[in-house]
Amino acid sequence: MEIAADPPDTGKGSGGGEQGVGAALEVVTVDEAVDDTVRAAEKLLAKRFGSRIALAEPQDLGGSERSIVLRVRVAETPFALPRTMVLKRYVAEPSASFVREAVSYQLFTALAEDDRMCPELFAHDGEMRLLVIEDLGRAPTLAEKLRGADARVAERALLSWARSLGKLHATTAGREADFDALGRRLTSMVQKDPLAEQGMHALDEVPALLEAKLGVATPDPVLQRATQSTRLLSAPGHRAFSPSDSCPDNNLLTSRGVRFLDFEGGCIRSILVDAACLRVPFATCWCANRLPRGMAEAMLAAWRAEVRTMWPDIDDDAVFLPALLDAQLFWVWLATWRFLSLSAAQDSWVDGAVPGPPRIVVLTERWRDLCTAARQAGADRVAVHASAVVAALEKDGGAEELPLYPAFRD
Repeated sequence: MEIAADPPDTGKGSGGGEQGVGAALEVVTVDEAVDDTVRAAEKLLAKRFGSRIALAEPQDLGGSERSIVLRVRVAETPFALPRTMVLKRYVAEPSASFVREAVSYQLFTALAEDDRMCPELFAHDGEMRLLVIEDLGRAPTLAEKLRGADARVAERALLSWARSLGKLHATTAGREADFDALGRRLTSMVQKDPLAEQGMHALDEVPALLEAKLGVATPDPVLQRATQSTRLLSAPGHRAFSPSDSCPDNNLLTSRGVRFLDFEGGCIRSILVDAACLRVPFATCWCANRLPRGMAEAMLAAWRAEVRTMWPDIDDDAVFLPALLDAQLFWVWLATWRFLSLSAAQDSWVDGAVPGPPRIVVLTERWRDLCTAARQAGADRVAVHASAVVAALEKDGGAEELPLYPAFRD
């Protein structure tokens, strides 16, 4: 098996160990890539700490085509370092993802330990696109609790995750300038919100896709609301750090609280976009199941309790609920664009490894929830349009009810 290299990147950086982001990597076998990553990490740590640190026993933690992720044992060190560390090296993804992740970890590592909502960053290098981060051990993920057999444990985990997301937002409020400055140290490229381009594609293409594939026309008032929802990404108020990927596998339940992982899409944007992931559970992944009635409302209440100190107007339903509906509409349109652009062969599995319901069933449930939320908010045009899309999706194979997560099944 071979791993393709990134194309060279012309962006230059300065400071720390960064010599510029995106230098080309040779095409190598998997075993060679693992060994090369360990040796590169030893070199980086020696530069960072001023003395040789030997790493051994690399363990594959399940990377992807984009990256190698390893747990390594610290075999020899003159310093008081943890017994193990995690290495993440980008091997095929354009450098923008590395920059976002490196900057995200730097932002949090600079905070007080109680405010650090992710692993600590020990070292990073833009030339090698390599991160050396804290190993949080074998703590369970939120996904494991949802796939377990204890409903109360799963419920507590969900509420803890919602509160932690709110704390993350409150802690990083007002830090956009810091985030941008860290990005400029790594590259001269302007770092864009990774959802912005996709959101514009969805806005441009979803009406035609709905018409062509489902026979549903999109009225102008609904298109105007969708346009408004896309603008939420760059809205000037309520801005803080977003992990971007809400998948339950990316949230560890540690003894110190929830820790967020995987910041390949990390950026500063409106917190309402993340809040909508509590109403559209795990909007970034297709392997999502259904939550019990009332769970989304409880999660939103937990999140609002954490962010209200920074944004008091979040407590005002007249401000919060319309914006939340816009964010929900954004996620549903984005999912629709992704689904209707896929081939039928891609409908049942995520990344070929994680089992989940058929994507059309997930998408139909999201349109049903949008219809309900729009009716409750008095957005009648959005509700009527959503109802028509639900009917078309049900006729096309989405009539099956989305199952609850295993923890909530009797």
